[in-house]
Formats: sequence, structure tokens, C-alpha cells
Amino acid sequence: MSLDQKFQEAAEAVKSLSKRPSDNEFLELYALYKQATVGNVNTSKPGALDLKGKAKWEAWKSKENMSKDDAKEAYIKLVNTLQQKYK
Repeated sequence: MSLDQKFQEAAEAVKSLSKRPSDNEFLELYALYKQATVGNVNTSKPGALDLKGKAKWEAWKSKENMSKDDAKEAYIKLVNTLQQKYK
């Protein structure tokens, strides 16, 4: 199975977790997914009053210059960990 196929399976699997991941886990999932699918941040930083948007942007920004393949691998690994944690 290719890395892209494993990544797509992980993206689907995360939707069926029995419990919502913690905020930090969710931000890590978001950041790795965006880095894997889009690459480096391509939007301007949200304003100070948009706390949720700012947190998501900063999480994604923290993955800057990580290759798409590395981000996919890290995402798959994180989803596997969460599947074990939230059986």
C-alpha cells in the first residue's frame, strides 16, 4: 500500500475515533494534515481575537519546511496512537 493510500485511510479512521482527541492532539492532527496536503502555511496569521484560528495557524506554522511525505508519515503514526488511546 502506498504512503498516499495509508494517509487517506488514516484521514478516514480519525473520523471514527470513539472520543474526540484533546485540543493539543487535534491541533497536531490539523497541522500535520495541512502540511501533508498543502505544504507550508500560505495564509496570513489570523487576528488576536480569532483564538481558534490563531491556534490552528500557529500549529500549522510549527510544521514549516517539513516535507509532505514526512508529514503524512507523522500523521499516520499519530492516528494509530490515537486509535489505541481511544478504543
